[in-house]
Amino acid sequence: MRGFLIRRTAGALFVLVALSIVVYAAFYVAPGNVAQIACGPRCSPAQVAQVSEQLHLGDPLYVQYAHFVEALFAGRDYSTGTGVMHCQAPCLGLSYQSDQQVTGLILAKLPATASLVVGAFVLWIVLGVGTGLLSVWRRGRLTERVLTWITLAGMATPVFVIGLLLIILLVTALQVLPFPDYVPFTDDPEQWAWNLLLPWISLALISAAPYARMTRASMLETLAEDHVRTFRAYGVGEGTLVGRHALRGALAPVIALAALDVGSMFGGAVLTESLFGIPGVGRELVDAVKNVDLPVVVGLVLTTGFFVVLANTVADVLHAMADRRVVLA
Repeated sequence: MRGFLIRRTAGALFVLVALSIVVYAAFYVAPGNVAQIACGPRCSPAQVAQVSEQLHLGDPLYVQYAHFVEALFAGRDYSTGTGVMHCQAPCLGLSYQSDQQVTGLILAKLPATASLVVGAFVLWIVLGVGTGLLSVWRRGRLTERVLTWITLAGMATPVFVIGLLLIILLVTALQVLPFPDYVPFTDDPEQWAWNLLLPWISLALISAAPYARMTRASMLETLAEDHVRTFRAYGVGEGTLVGRHALRGALAPVIALAALDVGSMFGGAVLTESLFGIPGVGRELVDAVKNVDLPVVVGLVLTTGFFVVLANTVADVLHAMADRRVVLA
């Protein structure tokens, strides 16, 4: 197991290094005046020259990237015109639109996004895997067909449609939930959960559908294997076969999909955050793109990539714990 962890950690570090190179090249080695793009359209020529100096754009590409990596691990100093601002590691740059450190901007938005993703993740795993289990257990009956139709509808419906329908039904018509107004967990845990309940349900209803279909397909494949047919021949009940043997066989693809979804949600829950007014990373990314705030865009892309790699590494470890054959592969 130790060797497996070392290999997975080394692989994750390699992917992160490759990601940083690709992101840096895509944004800072692009055609055009990179300093002008990073500084913004309202910057004067003197400000553009200052930004070009801070980004070391006159140096060779490998030196520019070395300064970029150095800032991540050791921080760097930025000239503000009237003084010097130190950006502590991990330094992702300085927003020339708001004069704030990108790391601080992201850290301020992460709790809201993490609250949305973690709560919705619990709901969509319970709904998705539970629906897949019930569909297999009731296979060949009306229940299975109804659940199949529901999951197909969930996969085909955009999240903003589900969100708007839930707002109309639960907030306006029935008035059982308030319109979400994000409250930090440290301020009031009860209001934090109450105001996030509607976004959680909206995101979970959309995200649960692929898990239901994947769980159903994996479990049906497992139930068709020889050892399961042997258990059935010995009189093992259908509920035990589905709940203990088939479910374990369905864990691997579910874990892999969950890792990808959770990681990408840290930068991809844009529609949900925008619809419900959640001040998270997704909304910050939209605003940064709209304002052409290049350092913030780069920082958010790297942050999202980090969470995707981290989530997939954790998923590999969980997969290995569920199936010891993976460690020996």
